[in-house]
Amino acid sequence: MIHPSYSELMKVVNSEVEPGEEPVINSRYSIVMATSKRARQLVSGQEALVIDRENGKPRKPLSIAVDELNQGEIKIMGEEGEEA
Repeated sequence: MIHPSYSELMKVVNSEVEPGEEPVINSRYSIVMATSKRARQLVSGQEALVIDRENGKPRKPLSIAVDELNQGEIKIMGEEGEEA
């Protein structure tokens, strides 16, 4: 099981949206695309923005990307290029 869940990640990403505004993310696809893009950046050599919670065990880039999104270290851009 993936932790956090898609619905939890969507809440984190949309937490800064004002009431009445359209949410930046409203599908699992957007979460998957954002985390996979970040995972590719990590594979290409970019440094992780979160501390390893596994106490030194190697972690996969996708797990790191999900943690970064969940902790608010990375933001998903809206369609117009506005930061979420």
